[in-house]
Amino acid sequence: MNPHLEWTGLEHLLLKPHPAREVTFAPSLDHAQFCDQALRVAAGLQARGVQRLAVHLEDAGELAIALFGAWRAGISVLLPADLQTQTRQRWSADVDLWLSDQPGDCSLATLALAPLPAAALDLDQCRLSLCTSGSSGEPKRIEKCLRQLANEVMALEQLWGADLGAACMIGSVSAQHIYGLLFRVLWPLCAGRGFVRQQLPFPEDLQQASREHKEFAWVASPALLKRMGDNLDWPALSQVRRVFSSGGALPPEAADSLQTRLLQRPTEILGSSETGGIAWRQDDVLWQPFADVHLSQNNEGALRIESPYLPAGHIEQTADAAEFAADGRFRLLGRLDRIVKLEEKRISLPLLEQALAEHAWVEEARLGVVQESRASLGALLVLSEQGLQVLRSQGRRALTETLRQHLSAHCEALALPRRWRLLRQLPFNAQGKLPQADIEAVLLAGRPQSPEVLGQADVDGEVRLQLAVPPDLAYFSGHFPQAPVLPGVVQVDWALDLARQRLGLPGRFAGMEVLKFQQLIRPGDVVELGLRWDAGRGKLYFAYRLEGVACSSGRILLGVVGD
Repeated sequence: MNPHLEWTGLEHLLLKPHPAREVTFAPSLDHAQFCDQALRVAAGLQARGVQRLAVHLEDAGELAIALFGAWRAGISVLLPADLQTQTRQRWSADVDLWLSDQPGDCSLATLALAPLPAAALDLDQCRLSLCTSGSSGEPKRIEKCLRQLANEVMALEQLWGADLGAACMIGSVSAQHIYGLLFRVLWPLCAGRGFVRQQLPFPEDLQQASREHKEFAWVASPALLKRMGDNLDWPALSQVRRVFSSGGALPPEAADSLQTRLLQRPTEILGSSETGGIAWRQDDVLWQPFADVHLSQNNEGALRIESPYLPAGHIEQTADAAEFAADGRFRLLGRLDRIVKLEEKRISLPLLEQALAEHAWVEEARLGVVQESRASLGALLVLSEQGLQVLRSQGRRALTETLRQHLSAHCEALALPRRWRLLRQLPFNAQGKLPQADIEAVLLAGRPQSPEVLGQADVDGEVRLQLAVPPDLAYFSGHFPQAPVLPGVVQVDWALDLARQRLGLPGRFAGMEVLKFQQLIRPGDVVELGLRWDAGRGKLYFAYRLEGVACSSGRILLGVVGD
């Protein structure tokens, strides 16, 4: 058997180096180098007397070295979801050392000492804690032993190893979370497949990385797969061995599009940090449980899970309602914990979201409870192209009233949303999740007053910004309610504000010159803003363009403070 495709169990990965076995690319790391670096990190951690280590590393190769080094040293590892101040405070009492890319934290390079001897890992003693936001947004810590992870990667290989062959694993998801860790790091390590170190969250980056490998597979999220448009080299990308998707439901239209372009539908994975993998599907609406995963239901119809990816003897009770077919496959019916009470009436948020998404004007919808003087529902909407045209031609009120009327056939009047937020895309987190707490935070926040900056380039002394105009911009309400356009004064204000942020302009606003408005800017437009600062004259030149056509332009005069 080819040495780089020989299966090695997680517990044996540090025992015997395989120099011919590629682990990562750009920069390259072979298995012998991986073993040496992990054993050096193990020695450094032991010398410091570390017992509990928090690891947050963007480079998946470095993350693998840190994990196996810690396990070889007998250290339990915590993988925090991020490095925000609140996260550090929450877990500070539970760890002895933070290993990350941030200044002030420990780094891999500072840990390296003469390596410990190679040894097998104890599958039951090596521990990993995963952090997840949970459906309510309240952080949770999930404890795993290495045996649970080993069982899962073996099951993945038995299902799809033959299809993947020597494919390089390329991911758009973070390896700090269970899906990315298993599919991007642990599974390829055991199978002898190489993996790309960096998380690639944009379709263009995924395409570029794919072109560098003869054989490749994707570990992706629904959020990325929905954004893969016509601008990609689909004939080249159609060589992909398999497309994995997890973190949420993949819309059928996105799966259909990928079927047409890649000649395969994505393989969707159902699971969570708590449960590990539960089931998968590819060409069907029904989910197929993983081998050795035993499913049942409680009295309310919610899934109960017994699995080799859970602690021995543990049965995990979920809030996912399901309906089983005779052959053991099942259909998900929504989460029972997303049933809310308003005035003693039980309301299923997933059912109302589905009803909204059936309307031609709506691409995606999420509902939440707005707790103010009186509790009511609010809706986050991503409009379809048709819905966006209605917003532009008839205004926000006409659009939301029509959607309320559509929804009234599915619920009582008290369940109709009283607050609406129109978004360019739903605010999924790094795990591809949208916790209920995040939905309700967006509903409580005011409508946006600034553009979304999508990109920046410096061309011939001019800063060029790609700006997305929010569909729900606060300034559209009065300008004009039935045909919203971006007010000229707001365009000037944005230009000055963005120039101050990026060009460090001195002085105060002192006037305008040669101001022209040639074309309307409307909700959802993506415009280019060109900014050029003439320091000698104290003038800021700005110009908005939409698909290359001039929208507005002018010169803003800046005076010295105190003039």
